[in-house]
Amino acid sequence: MVHIFLSIGGIYLFILLGFFAKLTFKEQMHEKTLVLLSIYFLQPILVFWGLTSRKIDFSVVEAPLLFAAVTGVALLLSFLFSRLLFSGAKERSIATVASIVGNTGNLGIPLGIALFGEESVIYTSIINMANVFLVNTVGVYFYSRGNFSIRDSFFNIFKLPPIWFGFLALFLNYIGFSLHEDLQTPLKMGAYATMVIQLAIFGMYLYSVEIKRIDWRLFSFVTFMKFIAIPLMALLILHLNHVDPLVYNVILLELIVPLAVMNVNLAALYDCKPAVVTFLVFGTSVIFTVYIFSVMGLFQ
Repeated sequence: MVHIFLSIGGIYLFILLGFFAKLTFKEQMHEKTLVLLSIYFLQPILVFWGLTSRKIDFSVVEAPLLFAAVTGVALLLSFLFSRLLFSGAKERSIATVASIVGNTGNLGIPLGIALFGEESVIYTSIINMANVFLVNTVGVYFYSRGNFSIRDSFFNIFKLPPIWFGFLALFLNYIGFSLHEDLQTPLKMGAYATMVIQLAIFGMYLYSVEIKRIDWRLFSFVTFMKFIAIPLMALLILHLNHVDPLVYNVILLELIVPLAVMNVNLAALYDCKPAVVTFLVFGTSVIFTVYIFSVMGLFQ
């Protein structure tokens, strides 16, 4: 219990840092500047470091494949139901993609260690890699759709540096190329700086959230998908595939972690109601602190 609280609480401290920075300096703090810095310059470092810091063990691909299977089904259902429940293009985009972009890195990896031990790291790490590509493809596409055409949204995927650095890192990892040990330190510094800035950006946007402007219908839908529909789909798919208990536990955990802060970054970049998305991330993060204890019985 203590490990879980410390893992979650330590991460949320950086959110408070961003919140109080905005509270103190108001308009002197520009969120969009940090968003551009993060996505175009620091995110590529994070992706490259994450995909080259260790050799990918292709014997554990079962975990990300099952994670992708559940995510794919959830994406399809969210897409279909968002067309029935929401009329605005931005609301539809948010409803479609927000619940499937989870915080598998900043929260999922340390929680996996706290709950299942360090042997979970290989699985949480490779699932996080899969999630990185999900964010930079599906996430970019749907957040773009709030303001762009289908064609432009598709090409927006390839305009962001992280996806290209991801392909390069995977290729280098596959052929066995490894960076010099002295280069790992600055890459690691850039990666951790990216995580901190992302959390600070979230805190800054959280300051701008107004209760009266919260879209409770959208919040209810995303919360239902994240904490009810997706876990049920995961239990069904994992049960049918008879996976190892550790793999089962890790996949289930990575699917129920709250929304990733990257949702806010992409919503801000493409002007897809970032304040609304910020509340979704915040709300699911608060619910998760209680939810995780209520679903402990689902883990094997």
